[in-house]
Amino acid sequence: MRENRIHMELSNLTTEKRNPNSMNLDRMSTIEILNLINEEDKKVADAVEMVLPKVETAVDRIVNALSNGGRLFYVGAGTSGRLGVMDASECPPTFMTSKEMVQTVMAGGNDAFFEAVEGSEDNEEQGAADVKLRNLTKMDVVIGITASGRTPYPIGALKYARNLGAYTISLSCNKDSVISKFADCEIEVVVGPEILTGSTRMKAATSHKMILNMISTTTMVKLGKVYENLMVDVHASNYKLKERAKQNIIEITGVPYDVAEEVLKQTNHEVKPAIVMIKAGVTFEEAKDALANCHGYARTAIDSFHDQLD
Repeated sequence: MRENRIHMELSNLTTEKRNPNSMNLDRMSTIEILNLINEEDKKVADAVEMVLPKVETAVDRIVNALSNGGRLFYVGAGTSGRLGVMDASECPPTFMTSKEMVQTVMAGGNDAFFEAVEGSEDNEEQGAADVKLRNLTKMDVVIGITASGRTPYPIGALKYARNLGAYTISLSCNKDSVISKFADCEIEVVVGPEILTGSTRMKAATSHKMILNMISTTTMVKLGKVYENLMVDVHASNYKLKERAKQNIIEITGVPYDVAEEVLKQTNHEVKPAIVMIKAGVTFEEAKDALANCHGYARTAIDSFHDQLD
């Protein structure tokens, strides 16, 4: 009986339905398949647009949490977990965040990123246990990611987080998802059936990647890690990033290459204090103090020196 009930639940999900446009997929030519995938992918951005108000709510809560010492956790299994790993791992080099600020908790552990750990997603208690191991607090935010919206692992994580008082967000691809019941903010981005039935690594995963990119990028902009549209908290740890740091300083301040290079040396390759030093005509120590007083916002730090002159 239980198996029949689960079968009925799955068959009723949009993500598990057959796509009428691909019923003859195995008879199509290569270019016909590629055109069909492309046409279906075009629908993803429209579906994401429909949930932007929910994404806005999520971002505002995340910004508030991170501003007050909280952390952001992505929780998922399989493709959903891998998407979380990819997005979280880009935050330290792109925005110079600590490794703790944005984390991923993945069913089956880190090894599951490379090779599926069968059955790990079906354990709700393990989802709760794994976020508990991260010393979760009510200051944190947890996003449970699941295309179907019924995966036990992230559901368990959200239940634990919510009982603890942490803010919870669900990200799924079906209306009225089970996981939405345990979220303070539910994001249900309905992209429709996949051309390969049930293969949610396609449109569903694409929509989730887009939304996770939106969440992390917009959050970091709001945390002052961007000046204009340039990465000014980039961790200049290799040649490419050091050159990008210099170019960003040149773009913002208009100084020649050698000046940007020299100031970067003084700041140990930190871009924001270099920008403040040049734009406000102050020392490294003064720039650092101003940034600290302005919670890391370079534009505000620069304006604070100009206000003193007025």
